Amino acid sequence: MTRSRAAYDDVVVAVPVTVPYVRYSIRGAHWFLAAALAALIKRAGLGKDQIDGLCVSSFTLAPDTAVGLTQHLGLTLRWLDHIPMGGACGIVALRRAARAVQSGDAEMVACIAGDTNHTHSFRLNLATFSQFARDAVYPYGAGGANASFAFLTAYYMRVYGATREDFGKLCVAQRANALQFPHALMKKPLTLDAYLNARLIADPLRLYDCVMPCAGAEAFLVLRRAAAEELGLPYARILATIERHNAFPDDPVQYRGGWALDRDELYAQAGVGPKDIDVLAAYDDYPVITLMQLEDLGFCDKGGGPDFVRRESFTAAGSFPLNTSGGQLSVGQAGAAGGFLGLVEIIRQVTRKPLGAAVDNARLGLASGFGMINYDRGLCSGAAILAADQ
Repeated sequence: MTRSRAAYDDVVVAVPVTVPYVRYSIRGAHWFLAAALAALIKRAGLGKDQIDGLCVSSFTLAPDTAVGLTQHLGLTLRWLDHIPMGGACGIVALRRAARAVQSGDAEMVACIAGDTNHTHSFRLNLATFSQFARDAVYPYGAGGANASFAFLTAYYMRVYGATREDFGKLCVAQRANALQFPHALMKKPLTLDAYLNARLIADPLRLYDCVMPCAGAEAFLVLRRAAAEELGLPYARILATIERHNAFPDDPVQYRGGWALDRDELYAQAGVGPKDIDVLAAYDDYPVITLMQLEDLGFCDKGGGPDFVRRESFTAAGSFPLNTSGGQLSVGQAGAAGGFLGLVEIIRQVTRKPLGAAVDNARLGLASGFGMINYDRGLCSGAAILAADQ
C-alpha cells in the first residue's frame, strides 16, 4: 500500500566530506570522526558553536557513545542521534536530520560516520556483532559476512541464472570509475579475467567479490535552503526517502530487501520514476546485493538483474552510471562510513562537484543503503532521491 508523507520542504543537504581512507591506522575512530567534522565546519564556513545537531555512526567508537563523543569534540547540542545501522546509516541519518531541521529541533545537523581499522579491530567487531551470529554460525566455525553472502550469492545464481561474469562486469566497471576517484584504495585496473581467477574466499565468492575493511570517514550537512544560500554552499534537494527494518522475515533465504515494500512510496513522494534517475549509488559490499537493489528499486523485474547487467555499461560516462566513485568494492569499506559513501557521492554528482568521474547533466540521483547482516540476512534497508538545485 502506498502511503503519503510530508515532503521535506526547504531542507537540503550540502558539504559532502571524505576523510581519505587508509588500509590500517594507529588512530582511533574518534580521530576520523573529528577530522570529518572539522572538514565539514571549515568548508561550510561555520563556527563550531553553530552546529546544534549531530548524527553519529561508528562500529569502533566504544567505549564511547554518541553523547560521549560530544565531549571529545567540544560540542554543545540540542539534538543528537546515534545510527548503529551499518550500510543503511547514511540514509537513516539523512532522514532523521532532515526531519529535525524541518521541525525546528535543530538548524545545522552534522551527519558523520567513520571507523578505524587496526590489525585486530575487524576480528573484535565480528566477535561482538550480534547474539544471532554468536548462536547460529560461530559454533560451526563461520564468522563475518563472507559465508552469509556466499549462501545468498549461490542461491541467486541457481534461481535467477546469474553468472560470475555478470558479477564481474559490475566489479570491473566500478574499478574503472574508481581509477578517477582520488580516495579509492584500489588503484589498478581490474580485468574480467583477473576477477574470475582470483583466489577463492567462500564458494562462489572470490577475492574481488568481497569488500575490503579500512579506516576513514564521511560526512554531510543538513540545513535549510536559505541558510545554504546565505553561506554560498552548493546543495541538493531531498525529494524522498524510505527505510525499512527486518523486511520479509519469513523468507527462508534473502532474495529481496525492504526496498521492494517501499519503492512505490519513494517514487511517488519524489514525483519521478526509475527511468528518470541519472545516477545510482547502490550499497555494494558484495555484487549480489547490487543486483538485488536494481530489482527491488524497480530498474528491472525481480530476477531480471542478470539481463540488466548484460545490457548496461555502468561507467560514469556510459549507460546507467552506477557507483561512480567506485563503490566500496574499489574504494574500500571504512566501517560505518561505508553507509555514507554512496550518499556522499550522489550529493557530489547532483551539485556538480564530483571528485572523480562526472555524470553529464546529473539532476536526479538515488542512493540506496543496506546494512547489519546478522547471520543470514541484512536487516536494514533505505533509499533517498536527491535533486539538483533548480
